[in-house]
Amino acid sequence: MFDGPEPLYVQIAKHVRDQVLSGDLAEEEQVMSTTQFATTYRINPATAAKAFANLVDEGVLYKRRGLGMFVTPGARELLLAKDRELFVRDVLDPVIDAALVLGLSPDVLTAHIDRRMGEKS
Repeated sequence: MFDGPEPLYVQIAKHVRDQVLSGDLAEEEQVMSTTQFATTYRINPATAAKAFANLVDEGVLYKRRGLGMFVTPGARELLLAKDRELFVRDVLDPVIDAALVLGLSPDVLTAHIDRRMGEKS
């Protein structure tokens, strides 16, 4: 499951983020403990703890003393907002820059976007 080129703790954090985004982990839902996570996926507990600590720092998870880690209320919306911002910066802005170089008008781009998004609905 965790076999990407990124460090393992980054892959674990991404996995949990994806679960929150997909709704597999709901607000206020408890997540596996670092020990359970480490045992289930046969990884070092410190690696799982580092991933969870990063998610706490991001505001995706929070700790309940003596109970464990839970999904923060509003975590899905927080992640969607971050992902949208990254999408605009990393995907859309370069496309717009290329369109400007090619001399494509906003009308051409808008028509194409409307047509493509209409195909998906």
